[in-house]
Order: sequence, then structure tokens, then C-alpha cells
Amino acid sequence: MKSDLNDKQIQILEVAETLFAEKGFDGTSIRDISKEANINVAMVSYYFGSKEKLLESLILFKTSGLKEQLVNLIEENLEPVEKINKLIELYINRLNCNKGIYRVLHFELASKKRVLDIQSFSDIKKSNLKSLELIIQEGQAKGVFRKDIIIPLLTPTILGTYFHFQMNKPFFEEILDLKTEESFNNYVKNDLTKHIQQTIKALLIYES
Repeated sequence: MKSDLNDKQIQILEVAETLFAEKGFDGTSIRDISKEANINVAMVSYYFGSKEKLLESLILFKTSGLKEQLVNLIEENLEPVEKINKLIELYINRLNCNKGIYRVLHFELASKKRVLDIQSFSDIKKSNLKSLELIIQEGQAKGVFRKDIIIPLLTPTILGTYFHFQMNKPFFEEILDLKTEESFNNYVKNDLTKHIQQTIKALLIYES
């Protein structure tokens, strides 16, 4: 989707993400966004129509890139276990680099104030699931992965672990002695990612 947007539209989306994450969707006005982006209010409406349409564009802008990465992963010359490890790395990196939009998404879906029934967003999620299915099926065909895996539940297992860790950040900072933002982010990138990889592989691979 990035190629379909000009620099001004991307600027508006980046500002909207920050404000939505900080103040909430309902707590942010088009005027707030235009003021922060230093543009005319009419320009936001011209590009996106409404605040709801702006939110939809923001979600697609921030989530479409993972789809391309996963499609490319399918074609890589890697064993299924290596592909699963890399898939998890891609997911965690994507989440970590786009905390704002996922915070907005989590709130909107939990509050049910708006039904985020965006067909193109649904299509992206289905495509991501299909990429995961292809990797699992490849592993099953090679006799590496179990046959009784419920594939659609693997993604919430990955995401649920990540979001639980982020939502309880002060608790984990204390018990894991993560004193700085850098140490916390490094822990997510390395230790948490490795834990999720081990968890998913434990679900996939036959017990020895």
C-alpha cells in the first residue's frame, strides 16, 4: 500500500497513529491531526474522507508489509523449522516496530465501539494464515510436524504471548531486572522471541 500513498498522506497517517495511540480514537479529532501534521484540516478530509476512513487506511498501511514478507518466506530455501523460526521473528519485529497501531487495534476491537470490518484487512490476515499453513503443510509432508495441529490457533499463541508481555511491562521490567527501554526491547527481540519459537516448535514437533 505504501506505493499508493504520497509523502503528505504518509505524514498524516504517522501523526494519526501517534495521536490515536496516545489519546485514543475518540479522543483525537481531525483538527488535532492537522495541527500536529501542520497541514490544513481540509487536506485530511480530501485524502481520507472521514476519521473512520483514516483509521482504516492507517491499519492497512501498517499491516500490509508483513503479508509480503511472509509470501517471500515461503519461497526461501529453508527447512520448515527454520521457516517457522523466521516467521516468528518477522511477526515480533513487525509488532515491535508498529506498537502504536496495534495498541489502537487492540483497544478498538476490545471496546467494540466500532466494527473494524475492513475486507482488505481481513484479506491480509487470511493471506498471512495461508503462508503459515503452507509452511506447516510442508513440514507435515516431510514428517517433521505433527498432523493434528490446529493451524489457525498458532497465530493467537504467538500474538497473545507478545501482547501479554507488553501489557504487563512494569511487572516484567521488575522481575527480569530490565532497567532501561533498550534492555526491555532487547529482551523482546532476543529472549521473548526465542521463548515463542520454542513454544510453537513444542506444539509442532513430535515428542521424542
